[in-house]
Amino acid sequence: MPSEASTGTQAIERAAQLLVRVVEAPRAPSVGELATRAGLPKSTTSRLLSALERQGLVQRLGDRGRVRPGPVLLRFASRDGSPTLVELAQPSLRRLAEASGETINLAVPGVEGVEHLSQEDTAHLVGITDWVGRRVPFELAANGKCFLAFGTGDSTAELDRVRARGFATSIDELEEGLSAVAAPVFGAAGDPIAALSISGPSARLTSERIARLAPLLIQECGELARRLGNRDHARGAA
Repeated sequence: MPSEASTGTQAIERAAQLLVRVVEAPRAPSVGELATRAGLPKSTTSRLLSALERQGLVQRLGDRGRVRPGPVLLRFASRDGSPTLVELAQPSLRRLAEASGETINLAVPGVEGVEHLSQEDTAHLVGITDWVGRRVPFELAANGKCFLAFGTGDSTAELDRVRARGFATSIDELEEGLSAVAAPVFGAAGDPIAALSISGPSARLTSERIARLAPLLIQECGELARRLGNRDHARGAA
């Protein structure tokens, strides 16, 4: 029988191989596709991916979600000197902040919720909150709903509405008196790797104002998607 050490080494090697396949895949693969390519049982593949997901190295949104690089890799993938996601997003954050006067955030899907990477502050005294570094449940945040709608394929009335409109809202859900609108940013492979959001007090960020700001938000998400290499303009601007 194999020793405990050899079994542990084999598991590490298999997990590393799966991670490499996820990073190098031209399109985010499913668990089944990874299992087939690696020659592993689907249950074993799923268990190894869960271990990688707990460490933030990969991410899956929903039971049917495809597997993509996790927030740890997204944060450090550009250490070769090329522009990082945060750097590429800064022009969009500034333009949205100037146009709306509200708080603008860049977020990515994390292991257990949305992780905020960068923020452009509101011009108002009321509404200033530092979201960078905070983790928020997917289902309560506007940006989280974008990841659920465009990353999982799950069908609910709300997620279907997000896909149809191209943006999501969170009105008094995360906190009473706080509203937000967000849209997805698609990467080169066509997957929602990030989201831009506008948030502020519900008294200012009314439904009518959200409707006026949403087209600009979607436009900036499309511009950032193109800077990230997305060429599917029909989807990248949605």
